[in-house]
Amino acid sequence: MIDHAHDLESVREATERLLSAVAELDNASAARPSRLPGWSRGHVLAHIARNADALVNVLEGRPMYADAHVRDADIERDAPRPLEVQLADVRESAARFQAAGAAPADWSRTVELRNGVVDAAARVPFRRWAEVELHHVDLGIGHELEDLPEEFTEREIEFLADRFEGHPEVPPTRVTDGTRAWHTGRKAEGPEVTVTGAPADLLGWLSGRRDGSGLAVDGGPLPALPPL
Repeated sequence: MIDHAHDLESVREATERLLSAVAELDNASAARPSRLPGWSRGHVLAHIARNADALVNVLEGRPMYADAHVRDADIERDAPRPLEVQLADVRESAARFQAAGAAPADWSRTVELRNGVVDAAARVPFRRWAEVELHHVDLGIGHELEDLPEEFTEREIEFLADRFEGHPEVPPTRVTDGTRAWHTGRKAEGPEVTVTGAPADLLGWLSGRRDGSGLAVDGGPLPALPPL
């Protein structure tokens, strides 16, 4: 069962870690490229802030974004801002998200995200937690997938495996760290491809942040995953 209150606290802690790390930068380093193609660190910080406001919209029954153009334009607009402004925006938008999460609500209700995706309201805090943790890594400032909380890594692997489950372009695949196992890809009779590795490497592959070279594969080549 999803514990949205626990996940809200995890979001708060992850945001504080990110803010503390980013506060060590300066304007020049904030403008340098991130690990995301075509995005500076400023783009990543702007996205983190605007995503918080977008998820407030979701929790309060409004469209997540007016449209894709507005989402992208807002990030481009906010990316070049001075670091001090970026930090204040991330902090203040995070506070708005926490306030929306603390409001009395039916957490069993279904909400709509981007591109027609629907989910239980109770999972929204976890989705925000993933945004903060993974984009902290994307900043390229010394926070790596290996540094993420064990609970988060395990749950995000499960979340992403579920996301690709039944996908016609992904062969039946067993994903394991040697102790735990998840299944993904299309349903079919016959053997599965087995992908084995450390949790951070599995998460990196599933989230498109690593090429899978640190993984062991049995039963076929490493499956090519579609973009998230």
